Amino acid sequence: MWGSFHFDDYSLFSGSLWRPFDIRPLTYLTFWLDNKLGGRAPAGYHAVNLLLHCLAVLLLWLALRRVVPARAAWIAAAIFAVHPVEAEAVNYVFARSTLLATVLCLAALACWTGRRYWWAVPWFAAALLAKEECVAFPVFLLLFQLATSRELKWKPLAVMFGLSAAAGVRVLLATAEISGSAAGLHSEVAWQSYALAQGGVILRYLRMLVLPWGFTADPAISVPPLWLGALAWMAVLALTALALPQFRAARAGLWFVGGLVLLLPSSSILPATDLAADRRMYLPMIGFAACAGLLLERTRPVFVGAALVLLTGLSIERTLIWRTEQSLWSDAADKAPDKIRPKIQLARAVDPERALAILEDAQRIAPNDPKIPAEEGRILLGQGKTTKALVEFGRSLALDPRGAEAFNNRGAALLALDQKQAARADFERALAIDPCEWSARVNLRRLGVVEAPPRRCNFSTEERAALGSN
Repeated sequence: MWGSFHFDDYSLFSGSLWRPFDIRPLTYLTFWLDNKLGGRAPAGYHAVNLLLHCLAVLLLWLALRRVVPARAAWIAAAIFAVHPVEAEAVNYVFARSTLLATVLCLAALACWTGRRYWWAVPWFAAALLAKEECVAFPVFLLLFQLATSRELKWKPLAVMFGLSAAAGVRVLLATAEISGSAAGLHSEVAWQSYALAQGGVILRYLRMLVLPWGFTADPAISVPPLWLGALAWMAVLALTALALPQFRAARAGLWFVGGLVLLLPSSSILPATDLAADRRMYLPMIGFAACAGLLLERTRPVFVGAALVLLTGLSIERTLIWRTEQSLWSDAADKAPDKIRPKIQLARAVDPERALAILEDAQRIAPNDPKIPAEEGRILLGQGKTTKALVEFGRSLALDPRGAEAFNNRGAALLALDQKQAARADFERALAIDPCEWSARVNLRRLGVVEAPPRRCNFSTEERAALGSN
């Protein structure tokens, strides 16, 4: 409740939160309501995430108690509630889409296990409006239906499959159009490399379920050699084959396979810049928690209770790490010492002198990364060391000659040195590359150049006011 914002959370305030035509309009509606009720105070956003998690736990128990023994349903719901693999999705405000989609999928599952099959359809449709990664949920329901009933409810399933297909096409088109999406065509990773890495990523997720350590906001995972990636996928397939004999009658194997199915949209061939993220396990935990509940059903209560206490303690530890920017990125940097992003994020959370030392270390690891000198320049400019900042911004631009932000940064340093013509030229170059580069437009306005931004630019009300536009 008293944690700060992190990482992409800040992007919520870089544009309007009223996004009825976004690919995740339902999620942004909740953010818009958060903003209307509590402004930009993090506590309200965290409170909604926590409420959604509690609702997910309740819905999972309601759905499972109809199809598995009561004790197994309780254990499954308890594991879902307190396992540390779930902590990131709850603590990270921007992961609201994952929480909301899971809650709505669980509402659909509760309707399905209660034999209200057509009621499951609108709940699933709403889940797709929260986050598209739940597109595999109809496959999960199909497996459940095949394992538990001789009568296939194909009509509602057909509608849900159609909704999934439409959502999938919409997401592919949206990620192709949005240059900053970090997914699909704009991912920094080719789909072949992404798919190759996902076998090992899935094994890592499964290991963390059984041996819960190694959680981090930025895992140190890279694309493996072909033989190693293939070997990891063979191990995943072997585990699936071992689960199949337990598939019938809603036994443990069904839920294990179901968990894998729910994981595949984020861990298969649709690339994302991040090869792994712990929050992607939140929805698949529907299946994995149910599997664990059935496997532990006959275990003595004292052992189950001890395991739940341990998991709760580990979740509390993860939540404490997520409380501040400094604690989060210190943890990530320690666990991935050769990754650059945690170092840059940590540099933004500490004092300038320590930040420059961190960035100097990052420079040794990745001398050709333009983000590092750009961050150094930002810090030096804030310290009033304008000439040194200009040198760093120039290095960043040399490494990224098509970067709109790089041109704007250099222009800001030139403006601070009162070189107005050179600064204006850089701001105009930035806008030629990206007409929605807000900082460049603000800087041009300081020079007396006022131009209305394109309507497609998703500026917030405050940002448009700063530009003098409606």
